[in-house]
Amino acid sequence: MDLMKSMSVSASGMRVQGMRMKMISENIANADSVTNADGTGPYRRQVMYLQPDNNRADGVTKVKLSAIRNDYTTPLKQIYDPTHEFADERGFVQMPNVDITLESADLREAARSYEANLSAIDSTKRMMQRTISILQ
Repeated sequence: MDLMKSMSVSASGMRVQGMRMKMISENIANADSVTNADGTGPYRRQVMYLQPDNNRADGVTKVKLSAIRNDYTTPLKQIYDPTHEFADERGFVQMPNVDITLESADLREAARSYEANLSAIDSTKRMMQRTISILQ
């Protein structure tokens, strides 16, 4: 049963990292969006918040998504382009607070974490198969 718990923990990690990669991809896709979905301003980078998911029945701590929120702590970028349709009276356009370099690094980290969890599941599966073959 401990092997099943191990697989469950790794599966929760894979689920969260998959959601994280999707969120990062959305950030990268909207790095040049000067308007958000409701038209109230530029796109704001999304940030994921995680929390432990303690299951008291089996004593295993997994990870779960707590929230995905817009990043209001990082300032928006401003570029000077007086010909742009969204330029203010000084000629500046507010651009999203998405840093492509940071997002790319986060995407690589999420992909590696996903792969590590997948590798842990594969190892656990092989151990279970070996145990069954020994018992036969």
